[in-house]
Amino acid sequence: MSPFKGITLKLCSVILFVVMSSLIKAASDAVPPGQAVFFRSLFAIPVILTWLAVRGDLRTGLRVTSPMGHFWRGFVGTAAMGLMFAGLGLLPLPEVTALGYTAPLLTVVFAAMFLDERVGLFRIGAVALGLVGVLIVLAPRLSTLTGETVQTTQAVGAVMVLMGATCAALAQIYIRKLVATEQTSAIVFYFSATSTLLSLLTIPFGWTIPGGTETVYLILAGLIGGIAQIFLTSAYRFADASVVAPFDYASMLFALAIGYVIFDEVPTGPMLLGAVLVIAAGIIIILRERHLGLKRGQARALRTPQG
Repeated sequence: MSPFKGITLKLCSVILFVVMSSLIKAASDAVPPGQAVFFRSLFAIPVILTWLAVRGDLRTGLRVTSPMGHFWRGFVGTAAMGLMFAGLGLLPLPEVTALGYTAPLLTVVFAAMFLDERVGLFRIGAVALGLVGVLIVLAPRLSTLTGETVQTTQAVGAVMVLMGATCAALAQIYIRKLVATEQTSAIVFYFSATSTLLSLLTIPFGWTIPGGTETVYLILAGLIGGIAQIFLTSAYRFADASVVAPFDYASMLFALAIGYVIFDEVPTGPMLLGAVLVIAAGIIIILRERHLGLKRGQARALRTPQG
């Protein structure tokens, strides 16, 4: 184990995922979310295959014992990605990042519902704290559902991101089941393959021919997303989940910086306050899981900001 190396890899993955989201956001005016999912997924595949080949796992790393488990993980993960990408086109980057932090909170709830995990009052309280933070972020948006068109669009965007976070949490439940029988490499690869194929179903809903700049953005998003996934997976090989998982929340710092410099997005007071509460709740849950000795390393190593 090498905690410093694990933390370094985790921070690199966090930065790359924020850059990937920024590229998707930059191209969002030119391409619909389903098409963005296609590029993000398709161009991650060669990166993942190269990684497996370098590790010598190309032949054995893609074997599966639960094909339908991979399909359903891919289905809900693709839905999460599409909804998040749609939200990126409608909301500031830091706000999408903050609402995305809802996923690990909901994972605790869904684990109790579907995996029969015992959730004590301590973690229930942390989830409640996080949901209060989510409501603080959402409140200004939901109050504009009957306002001007632009405001209404942003409210819809906030709801879509929250739905995406819900799908991402469900994807985590499938991953927790899959890690019992499937290799990490297979879960990573077949998610990209499934989401690539599922995204093609959105062609009738208005795919476009993007310009040269947008095409470069989308291809880079796929390549960077694939590299980020590898860094994220590798981080959990060098350090315990409880050590590296809290660094997920460093993404807010990078999202704030990129949002301000690139997209001229100034965060609001309620957004920052809500984000602080959600981050605090997430860290509390991580520390509690460490105390209880829960094994979440493999599942977290497969998580993406979209599912």
